[in-house]
Amino acid sequence: MASPPVLSETARALLGRLWRDYVRRHRVALAVAGVLMLIEGSTLGLLSWMLQPMFDRVFVEGDGSAVWWVGGGILGLFVIRAVTGVAQRIILTRVAQLTSTRMQTDMLGHLMTLDPGYFQANAPGVLIEKVQGDTMAVQNVWQLLIQGLGRDVVALVSLSVVALTIDAGWTLAAVIAVPLLILPSVVLQKYVRKKSRSMRRTSMLRATRLDEIFHGIAAVKLNGMEDYQLGRFRGVVDRIVHEQIRTQAGKATLPGLIDIVTGLGFCGVLVLGGQDILSGDKTVGEFMSFFTAMALAFQPLRRLGGTAGVLQVAAASLENVYDVFDTRPAIAAPDGAPALALDGPPEIVLSDLYLAYDGRAVLDGLNLTARAGQTTALVGPSGAGKTTVFAVLTRLAEPLAGRVEIGGQDAHGVTLASLRAAFSVVSQDALLFDETIRENILLGRTDIPEDRLRAAIVAARVADFTDTLPNGLDTLAGPRGSNLSGGQRQRVAIARAILRDTPILLLDEATSALDAQSEKLVQEALAELSRGRTTLVIAHRLSTVRDADHIAVLDAGRVVQEGTHDALLESGGIYADLYRLQIDQARSA
Repeated sequence: MASPPVLSETARALLGRLWRDYVRRHRVALAVAGVLMLIEGSTLGLLSWMLQPMFDRVFVEGDGSAVWWVGGGILGLFVIRAVTGVAQRIILTRVAQLTSTRMQTDMLGHLMTLDPGYFQANAPGVLIEKVQGDTMAVQNVWQLLIQGLGRDVVALVSLSVVALTIDAGWTLAAVIAVPLLILPSVVLQKYVRKKSRSMRRTSMLRATRLDEIFHGIAAVKLNGMEDYQLGRFRGVVDRIVHEQIRTQAGKATLPGLIDIVTGLGFCGVLVLGGQDILSGDKTVGEFMSFFTAMALAFQPLRRLGGTAGVLQVAAASLENVYDVFDTRPAIAAPDGAPALALDGPPEIVLSDLYLAYDGRAVLDGLNLTARAGQTTALVGPSGAGKTTVFAVLTRLAEPLAGRVEIGGQDAHGVTLASLRAAFSVVSQDALLFDETIRENILLGRTDIPEDRLRAAIVAARVADFTDTLPNGLDTLAGPRGSNLSGGQRQRVAIARAILRDTPILLLDEATSALDAQSEKLVQEALAELSRGRTTLVIAHRLSTVRDADHIAVLDAGRVVQEGTHDALLESGGIYADLYRLQIDQARSA
């Protein structure tokens, strides 16, 4: 027989987790499939046993009456084998698919709980390959194990019983070379697992290359990078081909070695059996029954040998799968945290905030107060920390030190869901999904009446272009909103914010992609939307925040100036310098 798979303690632990987390719930179906496989596997032993009377009583003794019951028995065995084989394969395919899809949805759900930093460290292509490729690689692992243990092992046992009852010496001759497989099996399985890990990493790189090419196709074309990107992609897939060939070679070598060992066994049996038949010690029927048992054992042995390689591939993918599941978000609410409770637009107070990325300070002792129900504008040069303030407020980034209070409540002491539910955000990069414009505005909400939706799209100036489209709001936005212009995408994002109707509004260059006419109209809509809310606005064009109740000027992660537009112009400094520079640029344009 083939040597058992050599799995490390880690691999066995991962398979145990797979059983507990996903497969155990299907144990009744697996038990039924196991019984069917036991029946299927045992038919091989019975089939080889039936050949002895076929040869001795029919072919040698000429007993014609035995033809019917021997032939009928063999036919019955094949019918049982066919029925049990089809039934167990259907059951196992269903279990494998349910397990795989549940693992995929669980992994996606878990990934969405992780911090933005995780997605910065792992490219989208890598994560797509983890969700799809790694889960698909392990979906059949339990099917293979049950087939191996249920069908192939039982088949080998039943065939071995037949062989032993005929002649123990012949059986020993057939398996005497099996110990030669042990050392090669250990070496080959380690090799396959190593190559499988490497292949999975390269597959993730391939997915990343494709993701970047397709999302950056405009830049690829405009910069004439087609040959360059194709060359990089070809280099990756060439590595995959090389690693795939080596992995498959390792997986195929063990069944090949089993073929050689089986050949040695057959040779020994022919020598011994031929002598026993010539001497009259054994009948032709006994030899044919024994020889058939050994021949039928050939395929189960090869499958078991191949299973070892598949398990190593699955173990490599399981490491990737559970590496994701074992990653925990650093940003989380404390146990038993209450929900953020707001009666109206809250005051927001940021005190002594410090935050750094890769050792570079982004917020350096920032202090800021946004008064309840008023509009506070954040201005300053690029890299001053304006967008980081928004990330800290919504807990997409965690400060190293400092405190954020919203309505007098510690933002770090409430649930993340309730905190983020208090914000509506319109950014300069309005991300749309490959769904209809209606779905991009509603974002899964089913409680919005049609008249309220209509009012939102009119206020955000979305109706100006959707009313002219053949399918109106049911027009597809395209991948990342590619069917719409930049200004249209931003107006859709503004309509989202109107419908969310939250007490806090965050605007990050919300009108930057609009033409002058649309900007004026949308500014009016935003002014109406901001009324009665605590609003924070990030703006590079200072002309758009002249009417803000309060303006905070940021530089190097600190608030260096505060006041109204007129007061800041009078006091001079960074704000006045930026304003004059923009006025001069507008005049010279």
